[in-house]
Amino acid sequence: MGNDATTMGIKSNCHNKKLRTGVIGATGYAGAELVRLLLGHPLVELGPLSSVSFEGKALSEVYPAFYGLCDQVLTNEDEVIRESDVVFASLPHGLAEGIAKKCLEQGARLIDLGADFRLAEEDYRAWYGLEFQEPALHQRAVYCIPELHRERIQPDTAVIANPGCYVTCATLGLAPLMKAGLAVPGSILIDAKSGVTGAGRSLSQTTHFPDCNEAFAPYKAAVHRHTPEIEQNLSQLAGEPVRVTFVPHLLPVNRGIEASLYAGLKAGTNCDNLVELYREFYKNEPFVKVLPKGRTANLKHVAYSNYCHISIHPDPRTGRVMIGTVLDNMGKGAAGQAVQNMNLLFGLPEGAGISAPPPAV
Repeated sequence: MGNDATTMGIKSNCHNKKLRTGVIGATGYAGAELVRLLLGHPLVELGPLSSVSFEGKALSEVYPAFYGLCDQVLTNEDEVIRESDVVFASLPHGLAEGIAKKCLEQGARLIDLGADFRLAEEDYRAWYGLEFQEPALHQRAVYCIPELHRERIQPDTAVIANPGCYVTCATLGLAPLMKAGLAVPGSILIDAKSGVTGAGRSLSQTTHFPDCNEAFAPYKAAVHRHTPEIEQNLSQLAGEPVRVTFVPHLLPVNRGIEASLYAGLKAGTNCDNLVELYREFYKNEPFVKVLPKGRTANLKHVAYSNYCHISIHPDPRTGRVMIGTVLDNMGKGAAGQAVQNMNLLFGLPEGAGISAPPPAV
């Protein structure tokens, strides 16, 4: 974009003081994970937090894990915007445009963990049933999975659309194959499973303990709203329109996503070279780990982290490949990636605050 941030009414990043961060929707699961990560970030100061449902209560009353660590009283979104250099919005779709407008008026940046800035208007209308209310804001927003799109973020970027959790998992798993043009068009099947936190904090019948414990079932097969976002990313990588079959499932675990990604391979593809193809593609990406041949990605091994593990399982007999991809839906799939994008936006070390390894057990 080329404009100096200070000439656009956007607060500049002052390296002699800590970046002040605020969270709107701090009592949702992703919002609470943002608070946890920001509390441990060495280069930021946690500013105001808001919650419509719990305004006036301390965050530690809602999440006792924060007792003595973050006893902030939850306020309203206007105070968060006014007192922050960067605002994270972790809210249902349809609310972020108004928040983005307020942020720009106050000189703050917005990182939106919702869907409002992820899609082209026609796809947003078709899958979410809403129109863009502030079209000009979308011209100033960038969508970013850092491993694929970090160059889109410029010093004057006003709004960052943080990708969906299933989308991040599927896109990272398929990106090298699509970029190399090795997948048969129309052959991609995404068989994904998410922990219950992916459904949000509000209780529903499917997430009620007696219904989800010791249960396993698909939901929203072929109609899940992350479908157009996955297709958007894969089409850009392939340089041609890509359609997928996407079937998500609910796992009876708290957090994590496993995606088994199936694709037909074009004639002449050397299956023995696929692991090396992936390693070369991600060789400079510290948060993506391509496992050795014969190893299998397991969501247990990325829990509470910003890491993504990928394993490659070609089947020369059928001419297909299964790519196993795992990440933490609250980490790399949401809050961790949002912090990674914040680091890029403000010129901080990309791994600051999010480089801790997953627990060993």
